[in-house]
Amino acid sequence: MANQISLDDTFAALADPTRRAILARLLDGEASVAELAQPFALTVRAISKHVGVLEQAGLVTRSRAAQKHLSRIELKPLRDIDRWLDGYRKLWEGRFDRMEDLLRRGADKPE
Repeated sequence: MANQISLDDTFAALADPTRRAILARLLDGEASVAELAQPFALTVRAISKHVGVLEQAGLVTRSRAAQKHLSRIELKPLRDIDRWLDGYRKLWEGRFDRMEDLLRRGADKPE
């Protein structure tokens, strides 16, 4: 269980907007750290540290292709978050359905 990544690790990694932007870029396909650094006013080393945090949280894996180290998004931690959020989603959907029913009943009453 020591290697298991928790939701806390995932949320901590996602708390930083730069890391979220890196993940968004990786949705388009794998990229090197230099490629990931291009849109940011940060050094390649700083972006590499961000990628390392994402890797520790299981959100990114790195591989080597020739002389290039490529980063790739991993979706499992995001699916874990989605499953965790599902209970809350169902709660809110139920509340919205009840509110809609109340509004309909109110609209049906003659003035």
